[in-house]
Amino acid sequence: MAATTEHHREHEHHTDIGQTIREKSPSGSHVLAVVTLFPVGGALMCLSGLILVGTVIGLAIAAPLFLLFSPILVPAVLTIGLAVAGFLTSGAFGITALSSLSWIINYMRGRQHLGQGQGQGQGQGQGQGQGQGYIEQAKRGVRDTAGYIGQKTKDVGQKTEEAAGKT
Repeated sequence: MAATTEHHREHEHHTDIGQTIREKSPSGSHVLAVVTLFPVGGALMCLSGLILVGTVIGLAIAAPLFLLFSPILVPAVLTIGLAVAGFLTSGAFGITALSSLSWIINYMRGRQHLGQGQGQGQGQGQGQGQGQGYIEQAKRGVRDTAGYIGQKTKDVGQKTEEAAGKT
């Protein structure tokens, strides 16, 4: 009787291992993904290695030229860099000033700020009501955009059918 019980336990142990192996084995889609992506990954690694070697060779060739022309290049790069930074900063400050002035003008005219006080009495634009106004406006915007895209899709489909019908 003891031999039968031991044989039964051993059989259950092998069955559990087989079931565990089947449950943990990769599915066909996982195997296909690995088989497909492994060569792509290898090719990209080779390409990145070639690019690294090319960069190092280019730097080795260009370094003496940079050293030779540094009295000209360094001031030129600094001047151009500062000019670009100045233009970008000027543009950013200009846009900020225009948007601030626009907000002030709308405030002075009595127009309410985006979402403020929608669906409420005057002066109640604070707190939870303001958030609701933003949400409603966003919902309207999404609906309008979806309708516009749907109409454009229909128009393109009709034009495609017309062009296919002409050929």
